[in-house]
Amino acid sequence: MFNLDKFIADSVTFRRESMFRKDIESNAAILSREIEGKSVCVIGGAGSIGSSFIKAVLEFRPGKVVVIDLNENGLAELVRDIRSTEGLFVPDEFRCYTLNFADPIFRRIFLEEKGYDIVANFSAHKHVRSEKDRYSVQALIENNNIKAKKLMDLLCEYPPKHFFCVSTDKAANPVNIMGASKRIMEDLVMAYNPRFKVTTARFANVAFSNGSLPDGWMHRLQKKQPLAAPSDIKRYFVSPQESGQICMLACILGRGGEVFFPKLGPEQMLTFSSICDDFVSANGLQKDPCSSDGEAKHKAGLLKWEDLQSAQDNVQPKYPTVYFGSDTTGEKAYEEFYVPGEKIDMERFSALGVVVQTARHSLEEVNSFFDRLESIFADDSFTKAQVTQAIKEFIPNFTHEEKGRNLDQKM
Repeated sequence: MFNLDKFIADSVTFRRESMFRKDIESNAAILSREIEGKSVCVIGGAGSIGSSFIKAVLEFRPGKVVVIDLNENGLAELVRDIRSTEGLFVPDEFRCYTLNFADPIFRRIFLEEKGYDIVANFSAHKHVRSEKDRYSVQALIENNNIKAKKLMDLLCEYPPKHFFCVSTDKAANPVNIMGASKRIMEDLVMAYNPRFKVTTARFANVAFSNGSLPDGWMHRLQKKQPLAAPSDIKRYFVSPQESGQICMLACILGRGGEVFFPKLGPEQMLTFSSICDDFVSANGLQKDPCSSDGEAKHKAGLLKWEDLQSAQDNVQPKYPTVYFGSDTTGEKAYEEFYVPGEKIDMERFSALGVVVQTARHSLEEVNSFFDRLESIFADDSFTKAQVTQAIKEFIPNFTHEEKGRNLDQKM
């Protein structure tokens, strides 16, 4: 039987234990002091990173946890998972709400409870495919930036002791609007740092996170559909557990205005196609390389369950795969966690680097930029190009190239 955690450890991260174990152990006293008995609000807590953050925090026995997410099914699974995990502490007050964090209902909850000691926001559009046309771009910026500003204004009513908002490595020298929106988000939340402590983290792909390409392979196998992957895109990877831990460490241990990232070297980057090779083998199969989507789908249509079951008898059935070069808008061939000009501290933690200083826009500049975006969106005939140009003026190193093709047009 395929064991996902083992596969991630053996073939993706090549780590049998969390790379952040030493940092957690050496700071356990501080983490306990800042979390135990405290109130925690997690926005976007049903997602892969948000749910992993909740599990990391629960290890230090918070007094109350409130989870906000639009994904009703995801919240149900979160509760089942947490309450089914042996040895995991769950406070008496563990409440989940299916609603938008910009909803007036959340505002009412927040004000009635007079805020929370710890607030972490994981609600975000995270896929590069989120910029296929002007409507998807508007929705992305509304969620990642405009609604995030409303949240920051609300938090000023009852400032948390620790506020964390997840970023992405794609915010460093962004080439897609999703990454640019996260860089804008960094400037936005950091502008509130004088009012309460704000930290964030840029980190790698979370292996087999919800909606990711590797996660999709699991579904493709279940449906006897071909496996597809780019052969020329390299990415850093962390495990789901590590994703929650880096966010917890940044949230609690970070100083206001800091950006955390994992200490991973270029030699640790992997292509999706190489991971797919190992994924096929780990499922007792051998890849059947195809030259086109059509060929791969045709071969997949001929597969029979009994053929795949023969893998149990030490016979490796062939399974169709199609690997391709990236040709869609917004794809970056490699990843980076910081850029020239940012002051970096690589000594404070064992497995974490910290951007301790970087150029930021003021709150006035952020507000002015948001006013411009809203004026663009108010025009019924606005274009994606107008939004891109406005972002380029706000983020000079934004190198967006429109290729006229997006990920929704590929398998």
